[in-house]
Amino acid sequence: MPPFLLDPRLMAPPRTLREDRADGSFVLRAAEALVPYERCVGEWIERWARETPEAIVLAERVGKEGADGWRRLSWRGLREQIGAVAQGLLGLDLPPGRPLAILSDNAIEHAVLALAAMHVGLVPCTVSSAYSRLSKDHARLRGILQALKPSLVYASDAAVYGAALACCDADVIRVVGRGAEQVKGALPFEALARTRETPAVMERFAAIRPDDHAKYLLTSGSTGVPKVVINTHRMLCANQQMIVQAWRFLAHEKPQLLDWLPWSHTFGGNHNFNMVLAHGGTLHIDDGRPMPGLIDRTLRNLADCAPTLHFNVPRGLDMLLPALELDEALARRFLSQLRGVFYAGAGLPQATWDRLQGLATRLRGEPLWLTTSWGSTETAPAITMAHFWLERAGCIGVPLPGVALKFLPNGGKLEMRVKSEALFPGYRDAPALTAEAFDEEGYYRIGDAGRLVDEAHPERGVMFDGRVAEDFKLATGTWVSVGTLRVRLCSALSPLAQDVVLTGHDRNELGALVFLSAAGLALPPEQRRDRVRAALQAFAADGEGGSASHPVRALLLETGPVMEAGEITDKGYINQRAVLQRRAADVEALYGEADDPRKLTLKFNA
Repeated sequence: MPPFLLDPRLMAPPRTLREDRADGSFVLRAAEALVPYERCVGEWIERWARETPEAIVLAERVGKEGADGWRRLSWRGLREQIGAVAQGLLGLDLPPGRPLAILSDNAIEHAVLALAAMHVGLVPCTVSSAYSRLSKDHARLRGILQALKPSLVYASDAAVYGAALACCDADVIRVVGRGAEQVKGALPFEALARTRETPAVMERFAAIRPDDHAKYLLTSGSTGVPKVVINTHRMLCANQQMIVQAWRFLAHEKPQLLDWLPWSHTFGGNHNFNMVLAHGGTLHIDDGRPMPGLIDRTLRNLADCAPTLHFNVPRGLDMLLPALELDEALARRFLSQLRGVFYAGAGLPQATWDRLQGLATRLRGEPLWLTTSWGSTETAPAITMAHFWLERAGCIGVPLPGVALKFLPNGGKLEMRVKSEALFPGYRDAPALTAEAFDEEGYYRIGDAGRLVDEAHPERGVMFDGRVAEDFKLATGTWVSVGTLRVRLCSALSPLAQDVVLTGHDRNELGALVFLSAAGLALPPEQRRDRVRAALQAFAADGEGGSASHPVRALLLETGPVMEAGEITDKGYINQRAVLQRRAADVEALYGEADDPRKLTLKFNA
């Protein structure tokens, strides 16, 4: 175990209080109270621009700028650009109550615009590039823009986002980073950046209150238009204070990140980006993604940037590992300053965990701190955090200061509900949805289940027990715990499969749609089938329980989940419901009588 985990100056002990209730529910809280935090996001900017003006806050890879291909922005430069753009936005006299929509991927210009808006009480909303750049018909984007009713829409490049900009209403101001002349009536971003700041900026800044709307984020539903989640300044500032009271080392060490996670999601846009802002750190914007053809960019960037913390989703770690295992110099560079690796967004297969620990132990002589948190867009996002040593994957930590976590018996599981200083006030312009989101005590119905690692010692943490709504019953009446079983299956099928979706709702047998990985696809078809069958047989033999504990049939899919169709998010995790809806024909083939070379069934001894 790394020694810093036992140093109370650097890491808070996970002291946790439990309150048992007469109805069988119980509530967990941190023993440490939440201390005061900043009034608004902009106070972080003002502080570090004053205290460390020449330090680098943001860097992005660009073709020719800088000897090493990186464009860097200091805290002084960031504050100056925020002031100029904020003044430019005030000069547009935007109508109140209508946000700014940002259609582009992570970039310095994107960050400046969003922070400038927040500095003067305007509200930005970053829309996932899955809707604005990757989509062909832009139907989802039109629905999102109709729900947002933005007064201004920004895109970084007319050549990339021109079709998306055409979805905007006629009265919307269009701001474009490159190629503004290609969009009729568009305002170049440079025109905002050249504006001279006046005292009006700081007057508006001083008027911001903690419960004012800071930004909007969109939930990633599998069908329909995503809900618009209100994020207040209180939420964002309180959540960073919660985190630093657990990870005390952040108060002494400025985080150095290389991060690809999209700012349209709370993991990248709130947890990671705000951690850099709150603690005067540096964010190198990674232009790679955990996808074929894009992961190479991340590897190139890792050769330039040695992070102190690495944030990723399990799929991202799965794609990094082969390269790190083959390239010892790159792996040593990656591990050289690393406090730990943090995963979230989905469960981490134990096979991935073991490979990371094996790599770190071999090259550093000690195991790596692997940790996680749990939360949602509505909680800004962290609710729990594992600020202690974990032996294996599955534990999501303990409640952070300022959080009350209720466990309520529900269908054989314990449903978790949340009160938090960082809890959202509701969904924008959706009072009915907001009312449904909270129970009679004001706890947010997050929809996840959990259980204690040790009933007698709540400080040992909470085990994630899946999404309550994802679980289903077989025709036998037996419940299938989708979330936990899927992670175990992914681990058992490593490295042959990149992901698994479970099937069998109201059927007699549990099945699986298996998305093959590059390693699996490289095998001849018959060998591939034999390897997957053997892995599933071994999984069943090692497990416990009956029909709901292991699939007895599988369909091998040679094409991966499609982001544009909502099967996989731009954070890289699978959407079980969307896959089952879109691939209903594959599910029928899995259970049908007809021969299908993709299908395999398992046999078990009586």
